[in-house]
Amino acid sequence: MKSMKRSLVGISTLLVMSSALAACGGNSNSDSSSPSSTPAPAANATEAPSKGTGEKVTINLWSFTDEIPNMTKKYMETHPDANVEFKTTVIATTDGAYQPALDQALSAGGKDAPDIYAAESAFVLKYTQGDASSYAANYSDMGLDDQMVKDAGIAQYSVDIGSLDGKLKALGYQATGGAFIYRRSIAKDVFGTDDPATIKNEIGPGWDKFYDAAAKLKAKGYGIVSGDGDIWHPIENSSDKGWIVDGKLHIDPKREEFLDLSKKLKDNGYHNDTTDWTEAWYADMSGAGAQPIFGFFGPAWLINYVMNGQVKDTNGDWAVSEPPTGFFWGGTWLLANKDVTKDEAKKQAVADFVKWVTLDTSETGLQHYWANGTMKEGEQGTKDSVASSVVMSKSNGEVPLLGGQNMFDVFVPANANASGKNLTQYDETINKLWRDQVREYTAGNKDRAKAIETFKQQVKDQLGIESE
Repeated sequence: MKSMKRSLVGISTLLVMSSALAACGGNSNSDSSSPSSTPAPAANATEAPSKGTGEKVTINLWSFTDEIPNMTKKYMETHPDANVEFKTTVIATTDGAYQPALDQALSAGGKDAPDIYAAESAFVLKYTQGDASSYAANYSDMGLDDQMVKDAGIAQYSVDIGSLDGKLKALGYQATGGAFIYRRSIAKDVFGTDDPATIKNEIGPGWDKFYDAAAKLKAKGYGIVSGDGDIWHPIENSSDKGWIVDGKLHIDPKREEFLDLSKKLKDNGYHNDTTDWTEAWYADMSGAGAQPIFGFFGPAWLINYVMNGQVKDTNGDWAVSEPPTGFFWGGTWLLANKDVTKDEAKKQAVADFVKWVTLDTSETGLQHYWANGTMKEGEQGTKDSVASSVVMSKSNGEVPLLGGQNMFDVFVPANANASGKNLTQYDETINKLWRDQVREYTAGNKDRAKAIETFKQQVKDQLGIESE
């Protein structure tokens, strides 16, 4: 993920930045440099020591960071008998370069086509359920069946996003269920305790309790969150329906309520009115903002790869509790080209690697290394929330930023409470338009009806999608 942060330099829009960063369930065990932010692909080969006979199976692996390509090196270490060679292509999502290149390579087919490819949450539905889903193999056709998914305790939201008509086409290695990440010292001052089990019931369930907590915090000079973007992800991901229903724009009542919840934050001074991914937002993580901020909503990657570099004097003064409503934010899924099933040797080689990354719960599986920060032997790397609850239940999730709290105690239920049934392949664009209009409304530049009207018109103009 440190490499991902470098690759974000130059990204012009906040939304692209947040979605790109969200894709990282990254790990500081990474040992190669960042992909260039230019569209040119970087191709590298990683070979296994050949102990068998016969020609090596070449696996073309496409990704938008070096995270998964780096996993191939660990795979070779742990599978010395694998008669396989990985040819990796890394193209950053900067300026939208990755998807067009991937689409062209998939449609061209042939020996240079991607055998395994990665997709992040911002656009994964296009490849699992949408326009490009026909290229993906069913996991079951590679011998990776539903029982394996069940045995690994994979979070349901991740399975739902990776499935089409009940057929699994993609899984991730990390899980991005969200928690509420809060300041211990502020919790003690306002609520008399920093115990996550108590704080969970102070801030939820539901937004009414959250705003009751905001009022208590404000009375003592604290904001509950930094900006309205902090509540957007739990609102977006807990809605009953997505933006598109029967081919038309649908504004779920829970998403429409964001207008009112955002205005309530601003009118009452419950936040510092920052925008996420700005210096003011980061300042609130270190306690340097206009008023001290109680908490942030996010998955483990927000703790590991964003807050960790920003908290400064507040390091160790944080804890996590379950949020007022379940949600997830970000993630990366692995897909296999359906053409790999035509060649038995390639099918088996691809299935073995995909299984090791997404379903292996042993101590030599990728997820165990990832959860415990042990990708590099003899070096303590970043611990992260992973797809398998079985792995997390037997892993140590204690991190210094959280004062030694085992974050897996919170992220296992957080992952289970997230929903993957309210996304569309247009979310990246529509979310940006919606959030902009909500800010226009809360700033007093438009009334509520005009903000909604403008939003609907923009969706129609940019995507050709009519409203209900």
